[in-house]
Amino acid sequence: MDTYTVLLVDDEEEVIQIIMKKIDWEGLGYSVIGYACNGVKALEMVEEYQPDVVMTDIKMPYMDGMALSNQIKSEFPTTKILIFTGFDEFEYAREAIHLEIEEYILKPVNSVELTNVFAQLKIKLDREISERRNVEELQKYYMESLPLLRVNFFSSLIEGRICGDDLSRYLTDYQIVFERPLFCCLVIHTSASHVPENMNPLLLNTSVQKQAEERLGEKWQAKSFPYLGNMVLIAQLKSEDEISELTDECDRFCRYARHIIGAVVTIGIGQVCEDILGLSQSYSGAREAVSYRVIYGCSRAINMKEIIPHENVRTSMIDDTKLSGFFKMIRIGSKEDVIEAVNKYVNHTFRTESSLAKYQIDIMELVSALCRFSENQDITPDILAGDIKQLYVRLLDMEADALKDWLVDISLAFREELISVRSQSTRSLVSRAKEYIYSNYGDEELSLDVVCRILGVSNSYFSTIFKKQTGNSFIGYLTEFRMDQASRLLIETNEKSYIIAKKVGYTDPNYFSYVFKRQFGVSPSRYRTEHKESEN
Repeated sequence: MDTYTVLLVDDEEEVIQIIMKKIDWEGLGYSVIGYACNGVKALEMVEEYQPDVVMTDIKMPYMDGMALSNQIKSEFPTTKILIFTGFDEFEYAREAIHLEIEEYILKPVNSVELTNVFAQLKIKLDREISERRNVEELQKYYMESLPLLRVNFFSSLIEGRICGDDLSRYLTDYQIVFERPLFCCLVIHTSASHVPENMNPLLLNTSVQKQAEERLGEKWQAKSFPYLGNMVLIAQLKSEDEISELTDECDRFCRYARHIIGAVVTIGIGQVCEDILGLSQSYSGAREAVSYRVIYGCSRAINMKEIIPHENVRTSMIDDTKLSGFFKMIRIGSKEDVIEAVNKYVNHTFRTESSLAKYQIDIMELVSALCRFSENQDITPDILAGDIKQLYVRLLDMEADALKDWLVDISLAFREELISVRSQSTRSLVSRAKEYIYSNYGDEELSLDVVCRILGVSNSYFSTIFKKQTGNSFIGYLTEFRMDQASRLLIETNEKSYIIAKKVGYTDPNYFSYVFKRQFGVSPSRYRTEHKESEN
C-alpha cells in the first residue's frame, strides 16, 4: 500500500496540532511531513518536499491560501489541495473550484468528516498511481508507439544520413510538420540499475517515455522516438532564449519521474540549431551531456552549452572512431579510467601492427585527433604546444611502452586542464551572481529567475553550482545578505524598521520582521535596543 505525504498550512498552530492528533494518519495511508504558518513558508516546503497533498487555510499572512494554491497548481500540478477555512464565502468557493481544489471544508474541522475526505482522496491517489504503473496499459502503449517509418526517419536524421535534397520529400511523405524556427535535441536516459521492486525495466522505460511526451511534448511541440535504449525528443523553440526555460522544465521532469514513477532519469540537452539537418550535431551534444551525469549527478537535466566553457560544444569526428572511448574518459573519467583507456587503445592499435606504413598512419591519426580535441576544448597543454611535425617524428621512434607513457601524460594533462577550466567557469558564474546581489539586494523584484536570465543559464544548473560553491541556496544566501545589511542599518542608523525593510528589498514590513526574527531570534526593534544597550 502506498503512503502519501501531507503538508498542513495554517497560521494558527493550535489548529494544526488538533488536526495532527485527531486523525489516524498512518491508518489512512498518509504521513504528515510538516506544517507551515504562512503561504510563503509553505511554498518553500512544497518545493523542497513535493508533498502529495497540501491542506491549507485561506486567510494567512504574507501569502493567502488561494495564492498558494494557484502557485502549487502552476508548478506542481499533480499535488492535491484541500482548503479549510472559517470564511464561508461564495467567491472563495468558486475560485477553489476553478483551481480544481479537491475539497472545500469549513472550520471547525470535524475529525469524522476529515477522515472521510482523506479516505476518498486516498482512493483517488491510488487509482492515479495504478494507472501510471498498470502493466497492461504500458504494454499497450509500447505496442502503439510511433510508426516505424517515422522512427526510421528521425533515427536517420540524428545520425546525419538525410540529404538536404530528400528532406522535403520525407517530411511530406511521413506528414511531419516543424512549425517553429529553432530546434534542439534532448536525450532522455532512464537508469536500468535503479528500478522499483516488481517493475520490469522495459516497462519502466516505457512509462518514462509516456510521461515525457505528456509533460514536455505539447508545449515544445516535440517529436519523440526511442533510439539506442534512450528516448530522443526533438524540441521546437521560438527563440534561443527559451533554452534556459526548456532546461528547467526538463530538470523538473527528472525530479517528477523519480518521485512519482520511481525512475532515475537524466536528460541531456544539445545545442540549438536553425536547420533541421543540424539536429545530428545537437544530438551528439545531448548524448555527450548525458555522460556528464557522473560529474553533475543523475535525476537532473544537463545542458551541454552550460557545462562546456566558452560556449564550445562542437563535436569532433573522432567521436565515431576507435578513439571515442579514450576521449570520453579524458572528459569525465577518473585518473584510473584514463590510464585504462590509454592501455586499451595502445594495446589494440600499436601491439598488432601489420606494416610500417600502417603504424605511421596510426601515429598521424593519433596526433591529428589530439590536436582536434585540444582545439575543440580550447586547451593546449605544454606537452602539445611545440612543433607538431617534430612531435610526429619523435613518436615514430618510440617503443610501444614509451608511446603509452607519453600518451598517459598528455591525457592526464588534458584532464587536469578541463577540470581547471570547468572549475574557473563555475566560480566565475557564482562570483557574478554574488556581485549582482551586492549591487541589487534592495530591489524587491530580485529573484533566482532574474539572476539566471541575466547570466543566461537555467535555474536548475545555476542552483546546483551555487549551492555547491557556497553551501547555501540562492534564496538562502540572498536572505542572509539582506538580513546582515538590515542588522547593520539598525545599529548604525536611527531609521525606522519599515524604511530599512524597503532598503533591503522588503515592501511588507511585517514579513520583514518575520524573516528578521527567524534569522536572529529577536524582532528588529529588540535587536536595535540590545545592541544600543551593549554599546553604552
